[in-house]
Amino acid sequence: MAQKTEESRHEAEVWQEYEKKREEGKTLRQRVLDFIIITAASVTYGMGVSLFIDPNNMAPGGVTGLSIILSRVVPLETGTLILVINIPIIILGIWKFGFRFIISTFYAIFMTSFFTNVFAGFGAATGDILLAALAGSVLIASSIGVIFKRGATTGGTDIIVKCLRLKYPHLKTGALFFMMDVCIVALSGVVFRNIDSALYAGISVVVTAVVLDMVLYGRDGAKLVYIISDRQKRITDRLLEELNIGVTRLSGEGAFSGTEKKIIMCVVRKPLEPKVEEVVKEEDADAFMIVTSATEIFGEGYKSYFGEKF
Repeated sequence: MAQKTEESRHEAEVWQEYEKKREEGKTLRQRVLDFIIITAASVTYGMGVSLFIDPNNMAPGGVTGLSIILSRVVPLETGTLILVINIPIIILGIWKFGFRFIISTFYAIFMTSFFTNVFAGFGAATGDILLAALAGSVLIASSIGVIFKRGATTGGTDIIVKCLRLKYPHLKTGALFFMMDVCIVALSGVVFRNIDSALYAGISVVVTAVVLDMVLYGRDGAKLVYIISDRQKRITDRLLEELNIGVTRLSGEGAFSGTEKKIIMCVVRKPLEPKVEEVVKEEDADAFMIVTSATEIFGEGYKSYFGEKF
């Protein structure tokens, strides 16, 4: 578990560093497209909360879950509370981590809050609490995944967790998220006075995590990539420096030309594979590249062969 947590942290750090460089080179058209997609994802998010989760008295962790609980005790709508709670969290994030990406993140928070309020007037789409938990979780997780892919976040507990880990680095990220969600789900059972609602909220938390992983990473954990290019040294250098992934160079020979070729082979976790494609495309658009799924990987940085097999 600890190894997986550290792997996730490494992936997140590499992804963020790469996104920082990509953000700096984005055109106005690309930035406008990002905001359009974030807006569309916010609509889906609002539907998931207001048509399924909120009207069925479920509080599935995070700021959204806390906002749903507070909306029962203070005269504010759930969407408004999502925005209000996130404002000090965003300020904390700016203080601790700088102003980077804060514009798109604040826009995502504002739009998800807005559409949550818009759809609140429609009432529950279904009274079946299990269907509501499943449908709402899928919509919310899909929306968050799309927003993440556009270089923004929905704010909330992820910033709090990062701040806690700065002060208490021995605490595990996954454990912190789990504890926060458990506390909010348990609190919902007390506020709503219904243990069933709390249990279904727990189901929603699990479904959201699974769907979010699939949206971000797909079903396969890693990709095996072969690259044949005349600019293999430049590609190798960028993969090592920018993505911090292991690269192996194999020797080959073109059957038709008889010329010696250097083949780049690397295994990357799925979140980083699109970045490899971008690097290759930028350095050599004519490169020959094979991408295939790697179902099991053993060795340094991945699974221990003896630990998994025996």
